Amino acid sequence: MKKPNSIAQLETAELVVPGFRASGISCGIKDKGKKDLALILSDVEAEAAGVFTTNRVKAAPVLLDMERIAGGKARGVVVNSGNANACTGRKGSRDSLRTATLVEKALGIKKGDILVCSTGVIGVPLPVKKIEANIPGLVKKLAPEGLKEAASAILTTDAFPKTFCAKKTIGGRPVTIAGIAKGAGMIAPDMATMLAFFFTDACIKSGVLVKALREAVDATFNTIMVDNDTSTNDTVLAFANARSGCAEIKTRGSGYAAFTGLLKDAALNLAHMIVRDGEGATKFVEIDIRGARSVKEAQIAARTIAGSMLVKTAFFGGDPNWGRVIAAIGRAGITMDQNKVDIFFGPVPVVKRGLDAGNERRAARVLKKAEFTVRVDLNRGKGSARLWTSDLSYDYVRINSSYRS
Repeated sequence: MKKPNSIAQLETAELVVPGFRASGISCGIKDKGKKDLALILSDVEAEAAGVFTTNRVKAAPVLLDMERIAGGKARGVVVNSGNANACTGRKGSRDSLRTATLVEKALGIKKGDILVCSTGVIGVPLPVKKIEANIPGLVKKLAPEGLKEAASAILTTDAFPKTFCAKKTIGGRPVTIAGIAKGAGMIAPDMATMLAFFFTDACIKSGVLVKALREAVDATFNTIMVDNDTSTNDTVLAFANARSGCAEIKTRGSGYAAFTGLLKDAALNLAHMIVRDGEGATKFVEIDIRGARSVKEAQIAARTIAGSMLVKTAFFGGDPNWGRVIAAIGRAGITMDQNKVDIFFGPVPVVKRGLDAGNERRAARVLKKAEFTVRVDLNRGKGSARLWTSDLSYDYVRINSSYRS
């Protein structure tokens, strides 16, 4: 299984990007004093880019951010967890705008400088008064090392915070990228139930940053699946404040390749953390499709396998039931000939040219591991795709059957 690139990853204690400050506190949206309000701020106006949910039902903060990000500039983002502010009508829109306005006033910055994200239960009015009462404390706690606190404050059903920080020399200067994310359930390609935020001191204009971010999202967050659901609030934002002093990164030249490599590495690490944290997940599985007629067909095959409840429960039980895999491919709507299909669980061939390869015991040992690859060769062309997924356990049902209660 291919691991993310190792580009000078920094220790979690060094989750700091020059020119950015952050904080995370409890404002009372969640119970038991859990952190539920975060703020990340650039000391100067930053170039900004965003990628948002493809769900036609979009939360109020998503709509606000889509409007504001069009200008390509922002100072930061305020995030609440425990309430999605989705399907809340005009009040929800007013509450998102009020949250942004209150933060802007507390910071003394201009209108439109702050983006807003929310995550949590859908259809419940945002308790904006609780947020308002705690904004002074949120602003007061801003600190260069505050990204760890912010990462904890954006979680919902997550078992652990997801953070990554890396550094690489670009344009003659060391450039840092830090990322934080949340997500465990409602995860599917084309944006999943997740929030992810990237902060860099690179010198890059918003148009170029948009291109780089979209490439990174397509290669990472759009290649993971936990349960085949896509949320109303999914958002990925990137901010660049040019504090590194590196040469401007443009689409042509080595600087762009270096920067996108660093950004993709950060995004892939966070994406893998989301899968590993899949609600109740016990297995981390790579689906590797080869020999498809096209990349698109390979992607469809990978998604169909990863989204199959029967396949995912077999992963959980360690059952090398390859019949579920080939059946999923057969209903995927792609070009395939069952008599040409080869399937491997790890290094073990379980299907050769559509027939059982006679290695059930060896395959079962592979599926008992915490990590393994399922490789399918359709032997129809040169298209290939990879996707990362998890198993489906008892705990997934337990967690999601009582999410609101």
